Amino acid sequence: MANMKITLKKSLAGRLEKHIATAHALGLKKINDVTVQPDNACTRGKIAKIGYLLEVVEEA
Repeated sequence: MANMKITLKKSLAGRLEKHIATAHALGLKKINDVTVQPDNACTRGKIAKIGYLLEVVEEA
């Protein structure tokens, strides 16, 4: 299964509570935090919700 490398590129300060909770669910708390997540529907849904804060790189 493929993985996705997700980096938080913008601050969570002043964002909606749900968006902050989504970032924390991905394991992202501070700018430039990086996490590797499986490429599945759940992860893609989270990225769709807060994609404007993230940089996503798909890994093989």
